[in-house]
Amino acid sequence: MHQPQASSPAAHERCWHVLRTTYGRERKAYDYIVSQGGTAFCPTERVVRRVQGKIQKLYKSRLPNLLFVYGTLSEVETFVFDNVNLPFVRFYYRYFRQGGVLCKAPVVVPQDQMDSFRIICQAEDQDVRFSFHQIQKFREGQRVRVVRGPFAGVCGRVARYKGQQRVAVEVESLFTAISAYIPAPYLERLP
Repeated sequence: MHQPQASSPAAHERCWHVLRTTYGRERKAYDYIVSQGGTAFCPTERVVRRVQGKIQKLYKSRLPNLLFVYGTLSEVETFVFDNVNLPFVRFYYRYFRQGGVLCKAPVVVPQDQMDSFRIICQAEDQDVRFSFHQIQKFREGQRVRVVRGPFAGVCGRVARYKGQQRVAVEVESLFTAISAYIPAPYLERLP
């Protein structure tokens, strides 16, 4: 179980909250939240398919049923508890024990992790991966920042995945976003 963080954001602080949707309706929730003036991020990738002899270009969710919404807890709650327009949206919770009692709290993603995650998601490279399992890929585990190329600005850990050097960004113990191959000269060590 993920342990509670010592510095959970105050209810009035704006931060990124992880929401879950049912039946692949994350794009529908995203569209509604944005139309109401909210800030949201729904990671998608462009897919080209041939359907009945015709080529279709569409966007597919990179993380089915997950959506990221920026705001204070009360701002995000207005969407989560809107059972008329968004009955299929709920908080994604982390569970922990506090004084022998099982507690839950909405998952919040720190801004620096969200920034790196968004850079990886917006890359058009088809070799970007996401894993919901703990990956035993950090040979060195050195913290780095990518300084050149399509992933410039990503901060994470050096990872070996499928025999290639990449940068992995773990997002609040939910999943790991893994970049495509990154040459060593494109990396800068972080303390």
